[in-house]
Amino acid sequence: MNKPYIICYMMTSVDGRIDCDMVGRLAGVEDYYPLLDELGLQSAVSGKITARLELAEPGEFKSESAAAAGREMLSKKTDSSNGYNIVADTKGTLLWNSDDQYDKPHIILLSEQAGTEYLSYLDGKNISYVVTGKNHIDLARAAEILKETFGIKRLGVVGGPAINTAFLDAGLLDEVIVLIGAGIDERASFPPVFNRSDNGKSEPTPLELADVKKYSSGAVFIRYKTKRLI
Repeated sequence: MNKPYIICYMMTSVDGRIDCDMVGRLAGVEDYYPLLDELGLQSAVSGKITARLELAEPGEFKSESAAAAGREMLSKKTDSSNGYNIVADTKGTLLWNSDDQYDKPHIILLSEQAGTEYLSYLDGKNISYVVTGKNHIDLARAAEILKETFGIKRLGVVGGPAINTAFLDAGLLDEVIVLIGAGIDERASFPPVFNRSDNGKSEPTPLELADVKKYSSGAVFIRYKTKRLI
């Protein structure tokens, strides 16, 4: 498969929780973004919930038409040597400013269930998008398009748990990197890095340890390669 080299990179508490507000208060959070650059992950993909909290505008897109895209579509608005902020939004509901108001251009990943009105909305905001997959985003095909059309050679998957798990289940992750902050969250209702709602398979995904580092902040960096892709 002609895809980028894909790394899931997350910061967690010691008990593996990834709630954005909590993680932002952990000792070691100051190490997260410099490491993102060191890893060469200028282009990164987020799930809808994470994007709503960190990237998108408040509110939700309301369509007046039920017409769906119904086929694979691609709209590339710009090239970027500084990378892209990529967001998985299956049916198309997130709101955005005009893309020239952001530091990095956006690419929205959608399924064929996304409405044609929403695609026109993105066109009006000068935002690139990729439509692929009948009922869910075809992440394998999307990864090919991100490399072939947008030139992305290294891609970070930076949450939340649904998008992390979807990339894992699709066999697309080359590495999993966890930066463990010096703190414990304790709340059972908040998700870990990977979280399959239907409980799914019982066999763990094998990993091979590649690197471990500790930081003066108390954070610990753990880097694994996925053994099935070695």
